[in-house]
Amino acid sequence: MNANLARTADGWWLVAPAGLVRLGPPAATTAELLADRAALDEAVQAARAAAATTPEDAVPAESVELLSPVTAPARVVAQAVNYRSHALDSGMDPGKVPPVFFRKASHSLTGPAGDILRPAGVGFLDYEVELGLVIGADLPVGTAVTDANLAHYVAALVVTNDVSARQVQLTKTQFYESKSFPTFTPVGPWLTLVDAADLAELESLRLILSVNGQVRQDSTVADMIVSPAQALTALSRFQPMAPGDLLLTGTPGGTALKAPPKAAEKLAGLLPPATRWKLFFARQARNPRYLSDGDVITATIASADGQLNLGTQHNTVIGKTP
Repeated sequence: MNANLARTADGWWLVAPAGLVRLGPPAATTAELLADRAALDEAVQAARAAAATTPEDAVPAESVELLSPVTAPARVVAQAVNYRSHALDSGMDPGKVPPVFFRKASHSLTGPAGDILRPAGVGFLDYEVELGLVIGADLPVGTAVTDANLAHYVAALVVTNDVSARQVQLTKTQFYESKSFPTFTPVGPWLTLVDAADLAELESLRLILSVNGQVRQDSTVADMIVSPAQALTALSRFQPMAPGDLLLTGTPGGTALKAPPKAAEKLAGLLPPATRWKLFFARQARNPRYLSDGDVITATIASADGQLNLGTQHNTVIGKTP
C-alpha cells in the first residue's frame, strides 16, 4: 500500500486526509529515511493511527513550506528521449531510440513550490514533466533489474520537472550545464512510497504539465520507450546507484523545442553553420511556448483511479538579475 510523505525544515510528515502528521524517524536525508524500510513502514502505520485518533493535531499542508523530498547531495540521473511522443516531436523514429542517460547536478533540486530562477542572459527556457524513481537499495554495476524485482530497488516515486536552458543545450551540445542551474529540478510535493503492486500499475500514471493554465504535456507512462526496469538495467552497466538517488525517466511530447519539418531541415543542411544557427534561433525567438518570467508551471502525476497520486507542483519562473 502506497503512502505519501512530505518534507519540511522540521522533518518528515505523513500526508493524511486531515493534513500532515509528523513521522517518527529523525532522518536528515532521503537516504537515511529509506535506510530501514521495515522501520519506515512501522512509522507510517503509527502516523496513520495517530491521524485517525487525533485528526485535530494534523497540520494543513498549505500552512508549511514543502521542500524537495529528495535531498542533496545525491546522484541525479536523467534519461534523454524516452517517450514515443517526444521522439516524434524530436524528429526521431521511436523504434530506433536507444536508452541515453545524462547527469544533473543535485544542487538543481528545489521544492514543489519553489521559484525557478532563470539565469541572466539565458533564453529559450523549456519544461519537461517527468516521473522520478527514488532508489531504495544499492544498485551495483551489472545489476539486472526486472519487473519482478523492481520494488527491491525503487522505494518511491516523485513528480519532477527537468527544466532546460535550450540556448545552452543546443549551442554547446551540453546537457549537464543546460539542466543543472540552481532550481532547475523541482521535485515533489510528495515522496510516494510504493510496493510491487503499485509498481505493477505504473503504466496507468498520467503526466500533465500546464503553463499559466494551458495544458502543454499530457501522456501516460504507457508511452515510454524503455521501461523503468529496463532503464535501471541499462544504467547499471556503468553507473551504480544508492538509496536516495534519483532517476528521471524522460518526458512526453509537448515541450517548446521541436524538430523542424524534414523539408526545412534538409534545406538548412545546405547553409553555412553560422547562417543555419542564426535562422534557427530567429525561429525559436518567435516560439511562444518557451517560458517567460512570471509564468506559472503546474505539473502533476496520478493514476486515473486516484490510487497513486504523486501530487502537484506549482513553480513560478523568476528572472535572476546579474
